[in-house]
Amino acid sequence: MNSSMLSIRWLGRVKYSDALALQEELVACKASDPSAPDELLLLEHEPVYTIGRTPDQSSLRDAAALPHPLVQTNRGGQATYHGPGQLVGYPILDLRVRGQDLHRYLRNLEETLIALLGDYGLAAGRSPGQTGVWIGGRKIASIGVGVRRWISMHGFALNVSGDLAPFTAITPCGIVGVEMTSVSRECGREVSVREVAERIEPHFQAHDQLVPAAPAR
Repeated sequence: MNSSMLSIRWLGRVKYSDALALQEELVACKASDPSAPDELLLLEHEPVYTIGRTPDQSSLRDAAALPHPLVQTNRGGQATYHGPGQLVGYPILDLRVRGQDLHRYLRNLEETLIALLGDYGLAAGRSPGQTGVWIGGRKIASIGVGVRRWISMHGFALNVSGDLAPFTAITPCGIVGVEMTSVSRECGREVSVREVAERIEPHFQAHDQLVPAAPAR
């Protein structure tokens, strides 16, 4: 899956540590060489819990009792779960040519997923004061990003199919009482992660807002 502006790679099922190492490599390359291509890595993870850079670990509840491994990672945000059936997207983008506006970048990721879910007839949207994507009061996608020298890493996790029970061992994204849902659950039929991954490119491109370069003086 490629376009003239962005390289989109489907990696299949990847260990969290391997995906993080790849992101680190691509971010370092992009930071030192602005001509390196922007990338969107699409994948599934082996079951894992992650939590961002925060002194408040309460969203983990009892970290020692988690049924899957826990990784503290270099993104923002509280605890979440990744596993089979979830489409994870890691955009490695140069935000220096996108206005260096983290708030707008987060909103663009949300708009990409909202439009993608529209392909399935799902009326998704935002929840006031929260980052992510909801259908009614049910959360279907989480977003947590990291930025180094204005190069983005980490990104979004869209629940497509599979078991949502692992979310019940934590307080997802620190939101007490949140109900997690998936594309398959909302559609009432099984939807594959790869199918959804194949649909994302036009929506990502449509909401990837480059800032025109200033004219030469």
